[in-house]
Amino acid sequence: MKSLVWEAPRVMALRDTPAPSLAAGEVLIRVAYGGICGSELSGYLGHNSLRVPPLVMGHEFSGEIVEMGEVAGSINSSLGVGDYVTVNPLYCTEESIWQKRGLDHLCPSRRLIGAHRPGAYAEFVAVPAQTVTRLPAGMSLRTGSMTEPTACGVRIGELAGDVSGQACLIIGAGPIGLLALQALQLKGAKEVYIADLDPERLAMGAALGGIPLAPRSADVVQTIKEATRDGVSVAVDAVGAAVTRRQCVSATQPTGMVILSGLHEEVSEMPAADIIRREIVVRGSFSYSPANFAAALGVLERGEMVLDPWIVEAPLADGGAWFDRLIDAPGNVSKVLLRP
Repeated sequence: MKSLVWEAPRVMALRDTPAPSLAAGEVLIRVAYGGICGSELSGYLGHNSLRVPPLVMGHEFSGEIVEMGEVAGSINSSLGVGDYVTVNPLYCTEESIWQKRGLDHLCPSRRLIGAHRPGAYAEFVAVPAQTVTRLPAGMSLRTGSMTEPTACGVRIGELAGDVSGQACLIIGAGPIGLLALQALQLKGAKEVYIADLDPERLAMGAALGGIPLAPRSADVVQTIKEATRDGVSVAVDAVGAAVTRRQCVSATQPTGMVILSGLHEEVSEMPAADIIRREIVVRGSFSYSPANFAAALGVLERGEMVLDPWIVEAPLADGGAWFDRLIDAPGNVSKVLLRP
């Protein structure tokens, strides 16, 4: 089969690779769409220790079941050959207290399809049966492929708590920032400010109902303070740089919450004294729980969260060029879906 193989930093090529061999508890999927994620961009640059070349990445995807392993049906009785499906690429290999609490994404034994095993930048992918979810009747494979990133936005909304009638801030208008914007709106936020250096991405945030802030022409923190007096109740850093993390803290009101989602820099200084003196809650948001994944499918079915009309579909062979474009100058592209 054809696979898009990451071979070294900034080196990705379409190769002929063996088709997956199917274990008894696995399902073989003909891939329809595979999205490009920000974590894969950092992996492509060689900045992510989770991903080691040569590797077929791709963990946001949908497709059609073409074969089921010997016991796959007993593991997941809802599935059958011909079903249109999406996949939760995070799964546990051992039972843990975190899995029992419904927090599989925090389980020490977790594995990620497209990192620990070959992913969806290929014509076919084999996955554990328990990771597979059949799409609701009438949902397109294109929409189904958006479940994984949408779940990240749903998770941020869940962690934000009650924001009804409150002002919030998101820094970073990439896919997760745009989805988090909509998640906070769904939870009743009165206004959501969104900041980004790229004017085209900022325009996407504005089109989705965010109040745009351009850091190159206005001081984000000062603007927030002038508009809200005390600051926002929740600030989401969807970038992950030292400066954006500091801005989120400074723009948050006393006892408010800062949610760190972006992973651009693994280590950065934080204004600890300011956090202490204003009793700000700082918490991470990593991927999503199984419940968040299921909720994301429902959100998509109802059309409550979207990244259209800025989604681009591209042939798998063009994947390397799109990785470079998204790193160097993404512009008004919210998500790239590769088609094998």
